[in-house]
Formats: sequence, C-alpha cells, structure tokens
Amino acid sequence: MLVADMTIILYAIPVFFLLIGIELLMEKRRNTQYYRVNDAISSLSAGVLSRMVGIFKSLVPFTLYILVYENAALMTLPETLWVWIIAFVLYDFFYYWNHRFGHEVSLFWASHVVHHSSEDYNLTTALRQTSGGFFTFIFYMPMALLGFDPVMLLTVGALNLVYQFWVHTQHIGKLGWLEWILVTPSNHRVHHAQNQIYLDRNYGGVFIIWDRLFGSFQDELEDEKPIYGVRKALHSWNPFWANLQIYSQLIKDSVHTKKWSDKVRVWFGRTGWRPADVSAAYPITPVDLTQFTRFDTELTKATKVYVIVQYVLTAIVGVYLMMNATNMAIVTQLLVASYVIASSVNVAWVMENRSAAMRIEWLKNSLVMLASLLVYMPQWLSATLFVGALLSLCLLVAVKRSQPQVDQSSVSQQDSLHKLT
Repeated sequence: MLVADMTIILYAIPVFFLLIGIELLMEKRRNTQYYRVNDAISSLSAGVLSRMVGIFKSLVPFTLYILVYENAALMTLPETLWVWIIAFVLYDFFYYWNHRFGHEVSLFWASHVVHHSSEDYNLTTALRQTSGGFFTFIFYMPMALLGFDPVMLLTVGALNLVYQFWVHTQHIGKLGWLEWILVTPSNHRVHHAQNQIYLDRNYGGVFIIWDRLFGSFQDELEDEKPIYGVRKALHSWNPFWANLQIYSQLIKDSVHTKKWSDKVRVWFGRTGWRPADVSAAYPITPVDLTQFTRFDTELTKATKVYVIVQYVLTAIVGVYLMMNATNMAIVTQLLVASYVIASSVNVAWVMENRSAAMRIEWLKNSLVMLASLLVYMPQWLSATLFVGALLSLCLLVAVKRSQPQVDQSSVSQQDSLHKLT
C-alpha cells in the first residue's frame, strides 16, 4: 500500500526539478539572490535523507492505521469522487493541526524545524523535509475511525505534499481572491519568516481557510520583508545534524534541570520554553534580527561543481532504492540507505570546508567505482556510478588545485612564534 504514496512522489520528482530549473532561469534573468549552491544542496540532501528514512519509518504508523481501520472503523466508505474530495479536504484539516503542533510544542518542533532551517527561500526549500516525525501519524487516526481506506489516506497525503512544493518561491506575488482560500507563495512566505509579526502563522497545507478560522492567519506585509530561517540558527549544511539539533538541546535541558516536572515540560511545553534554572546556567543569546546575516561558507567554482555532481549521484541511488525497495532484502536496503546518508553528510562537510572531508571523498569515490564493477546491479546503474565516480575523482583534482595556496614560510614563522610564546 505504501506504493501508492511512493508512486505519486516518484512521478512528481521530474516535475519538481523542471520547476527548479525554470526558477533558476528566472533567477538569472531577474538577477535575484534567492539561490546559493551550499544551501540548495543542503535542502536537496535533506529531502533525499527524508525519503530514505521514510521508507522504514512509515511502516509502523501505517500498520497501526490499518489496524484501527480494519477493527474500529465506524463505517465503510465507498471510493466515490465525493468521498475522495472529502478525504482530501479532511486530510488538510488534520494536517493543519499536525503542522500547528509542529510549531507550538517542543517535541514536534524538534522534528519539523528541519524544514525551516534554510535561510533562503526557493523551490529547493520545499524538499528540505524532516527525517523524524514519528508521532505525527496520530493526527490522522480519526480518518481511520471514520472509515477512509488506507490507500486513500496515502494518496491524498501525497497529493497534499506535492501541492505544497510550488508555494516555496519568491518569484510569484499575491494571487488576488485565491489568497482567501488556498495556501499561496505569499502567505507561505509568511510561514517561513522569523520576523516577530510573522512567527507561527499560516499553517495550512493546501487551504488557508483553516488559519482564517482558527486565528493563525497573517498577511504578507509590503513594509515587512520576510527574514527566513529560525531563531536558533543551524549554522551547518549537514542534513543529519539538522534533524538532531533541537532534540540535542531538549535532551540537555531535560538532563540539566532539577525539577522533575520541568524534565517533562521541556518536551511537551510551548516551543522555546526552557526551565528557569537551565536558562540561568546555560543562556542562549536571542537572535538580533536587525543585524541578521545568513550563514554562509565560501566555495570555489570547482567545489560547487563537485558537490552538485555528488548530489546527483546520491539522488540517483536514492531514487533507485525508492523504486526497488520492495524487491530488496532489508540488509541491502539498509546498506544503500546508509551510503546515501553518509555521502550526504560528508558532502555537507565538504561545503563546510572541513579538511578531512576531502580525504573521505577520495576514499568514497574509489569504493563506489570498485562497487560498480564487483557488485551485482543493473547495467545502467553500474555504468552511471562508474562514470560518476571517475568524474568525481577528476573533479577532486580540480578542487584541490582551486583551493587557495598556503604560504608555508608564513606558517613556519607562525609556528616558531607559537613555540616561543
């Protein structure tokens, strides 16, 4: 049954990248600064990571949904057009509350924060999805009780997710009367902003009417330009750390606070709340939005080309896993997923200019080339990985040459001075 969800996402992927390509052309034509290679690759890698983990994490929640549907459903609904429409609207209603809890309760925010960690706003941001969210299925359990077929749930859920892609752009302004009914680029830009007036607003997935009904709507203001990102900035391109950052903070706060009630409240309290004793001992400096600057790292042109190639290769392997997961042994699935995760993390370290990351890339590409020759896989995949690994090794030479040369005499003088002092 998970095939229904996977199939829709797979068919949507080429469209996603086509639209990203169009947006990049508009970026060049309008000379905007909405894209940076490091941030875009980080977003895209988080998306791949999310789909890898999603293959495994969806099994238990979906099984529970089926159990409730088969044993406790109040009725059996026919698969008519009207039932499908009702399912689509009802799913978005529950998505609204799922999304709202994702911003207003610490445990749920720890998972959802990944999607908001980008300080850019473009179509790649839409693909920066969480690899967590293990508890969000509870919001959709009422649909099982009402008798909505599990395949119907997966299908409308996938369609809801696909719809949300196009609203992550700055190239489309307000859309007139549609602003009153649908989630649009304008009102979703508000949702991604960390300006005080925009904070925790516009939670709808497809329909903005829920926000208007439940008091969480905020219009995009002409005199208040959105500042994207989160108050506790990630300051990393690592998609794995993006998924763990807030969990790490919650664990530390829970351990450090002395009151047992606060140890629980840390997880289930309002997002941003911290125990008084922890705040005093381990203060977090609030972000000054009046002096906000985006996290960035300098990359040479050769490095930019290299990380793009690595993402393409990783995405190919990831899509292959998504398409063939049901035909693979669980050990094979885990090995392929582990490669995708490890590769994504190390490419992030390359973009952070960590010296060890380049040495790991030499090893990784050598092993991929060897695996393409020795491990059984479709010929097209073997050829793609072999050529990709060979190209990557050549690019690594170009990356090394493009790095600024260190003045060794200056280093020696500094070392001598350090020894003297």
